[in-house]
Amino acid sequence: MNGYKKIFLMLVVLICFPIIPVLGEEGGKKEEAKVTGSGSLGVYNQYIFRGYEIGKSGLVIQPSLTASYKGFSATFWGNVDTNQRSTKTADFSAESKAFKKGWNETDLTLSYTHAIDKLSLTGGYIYYGTNYCDQTEELFGTIAYDIISKPTLSIYRDITSYKGTYINLSFGHSFPVHREITLDLGASFGYFVGESDYWKTYDRSTGAYTGSKYKGFHDGMVKAGLTIPVTKAFTIQPMVQYWFPLSGDAGKEYPTAGDIKDSYNPNGPVNNNFVYGIGFTYAF
Repeated sequence: MNGYKKIFLMLVVLICFPIIPVLGEEGGKKEEAKVTGSGSLGVYNQYIFRGYEIGKSGLVIQPSLTASYKGFSATFWGNVDTNQRSTKTADFSAESKAFKKGWNETDLTLSYTHAIDKLSLTGGYIYYGTNYCDQTEELFGTIAYDIISKPTLSIYRDITSYKGTYINLSFGHSFPVHREITLDLGASFGYFVGESDYWKTYDRSTGAYTGSKYKGFHDGMVKAGLTIPVTKAFTIQPMVQYWFPLSGDAGKEYPTAGDIKDSYNPNGPVNNNFVYGIGFTYAF
């Protein structure tokens, strides 16, 4: 199945997902649960994914749409870059100068969440429809506990193009500031284990990616933001994030003759980066 067919199929699933339960209810079975959802739009100075630089030279616009019913959720997410420039992670060299602005990623997430008191268990699937690298898929599981700092452990398993396992531990808490406005603080820390030959690291003795497969403490991130309710359904969220490598190997680079340096990690380095911008969310 080619990429366009996959995207079409996933859009059909996303559109039909909230309709199926409603049709069941019209058949006479009364259900208290109802379909809920949200739409959001974020505008940020750059796009960082698990520490990797995807977009760094222009504003990025990231729309998303989520529908949920009885623990099941489907999320559509996209990325539009206003100035596509290649990085070690993202290759835009095939794009002509006329197409430096464009929609370069379409993701779909399907998941199910089960709550047991304060414990929340989530499992799901993610399809990454990327234009700047091979498209891929992941399976993931998440466990979260609803206490102060809300510790959340997530494990992502790439099953297609970049086989490996990414483990992320995150924390977050919101503090009331004024009326319903909150100050939102958070942090996350990632560990990665590459499994396919794609993840062979850079070996200076050979000048090529012939070393052992990349693994180790990978990316760290701390963030702060505000949640500002405008109405019961509409919120505005300005935020800032700081990304940094968790180990020397994660950020290690080697000089080259070109603008893009080689990195120990074949997928690119984790550099020190600030991400800032604003998000808008409407719940329905």
